[in-house]
Amino acid sequence: MVLPDAAPTRHDTIVIGAGMAGTTCARMLQDAGQRVVVLEARDRIGGRMHTDRDAGFPVDLGASWIHGIAGSPLWDLAQALGVPTIEFTVGSFQAGGRPIEDFDGDGRRMDAAASAQWVADVARADAALLDEIAGSSPGDTYLDVTERVLDRSGLEPERIDEIREFFRHRVEEQCGAWIGDLDAHGLDEDAIEGDEVVFPRGYDELPNRIATGLDVRLSEPVTAVVRTADGVRVTTPAGEHHAASVVVTVPLGVLRAGAIAFDPPLPEEITGPLTRLGMGVFNKIFLQFPERFWDEGSYAIRALGEAGELWHSWYDISAISGQPMLLTFAAGPLGRHLQDVSDAGIIADVLGALRALYGAGVPEPAAHWITRWGEDPYSHGSYSYLATGSSHADHDALAGPVGGVLHFAGEATWGDEPATVGGAYASGHRAAERILGRPVDRAGFAAGLS
Repeated sequence: MVLPDAAPTRHDTIVIGAGMAGTTCARMLQDAGQRVVVLEARDRIGGRMHTDRDAGFPVDLGASWIHGIAGSPLWDLAQALGVPTIEFTVGSFQAGGRPIEDFDGDGRRMDAAASAQWVADVARADAALLDEIAGSSPGDTYLDVTERVLDRSGLEPERIDEIREFFRHRVEEQCGAWIGDLDAHGLDEDAIEGDEVVFPRGYDELPNRIATGLDVRLSEPVTAVVRTADGVRVTTPAGEHHAASVVVTVPLGVLRAGAIAFDPPLPEEITGPLTRLGMGVFNKIFLQFPERFWDEGSYAIRALGEAGELWHSWYDISAISGQPMLLTFAAGPLGRHLQDVSDAGIIADVLGALRALYGAGVPEPAAHWITRWGEDPYSHGSYSYLATGSSHADHDALAGPVGGVLHFAGEATWGDEPATVGGAYASGHRAAERILGRPVDRAGFAAGLS
């Protein structure tokens, strides 16, 4: 006798994706008494929070920083969980503020006075840029507004070139996009309050701690989401899952690639923002050296003007690895181009740029790590950005819900802080509250995890 297939298990909510948004949402729902399953395409938890520990120390191949801890719910969560952090306040957001080794357009080390002048130049340009952005017209790009500010600056051409390169690289590092593709308002939300921190045990400790006790199905990519008369049906290679509601937390790049089929098709309220927002590429190159050749105590090395056309900044992350180690970035057009270049070719290019600053004595690296997020089938890029023609409202509109049962979460759906782990965390919280129909206290949530 052939027995009929067992009926699929019905859940209250299916969460697609086990990154920061997905694990947060699922845990809040489960803590509220719901039956939740998390479907994750990768063989690990964390999504774009990916820590490699094979070398005996953590290397964060994805997210690294909390950009501003003052008033940050994400910082509060890390504190409540007792997750250690290291202060690392600099990044592409700031021209100064911490010890940085600056080199001019000819590759010469700048003295303290020259560095102070450069920082002051950027501060004045940024102040003028705020007014220029406020008065910008629809369709203006970040390139348009920065060039107008530089044209009126009255500075010497060399000093203008240094600011221009800084503005371009700042956009590439924060958005993973070319400055001419970013809307004039694309960096409006990027303000830092308080210090920045990194994670000496690896950033993915947060989603892994949150996921403890959840029903997470790894290596189970979702191929279809169907809205039904009594909820949703979700299809994976392992079978079907049924629930009253679903939260889709996959990256914007996956949605744009059409990797998940939606039936009925998504409405224009979702497809509009999905089409208008951009997905940037931001790749990391970690180089571990046999010995240090840069100053003890430096946060970063920065090449300005022509010297920094391709490789602009290197960050000293030796405090995390315990080894002499630098991190640099290939983002935007360079990041996309280098995804087709071998590791050896990339390393040779980075070393050439460093040797132009420090001389031929810069040694070959003892180890390296290189990411290629644009080629990742489960992200198709690094994070979202405000492409020309889009607006901050598009981020929040992307969250839905659709038909009262289909919700979206993730950094791309949080307009106040897109492209960040903090945004992903907040969006997962919002999705849980919408499904439950009541507030979820974040402090209580964090306390329940510790």
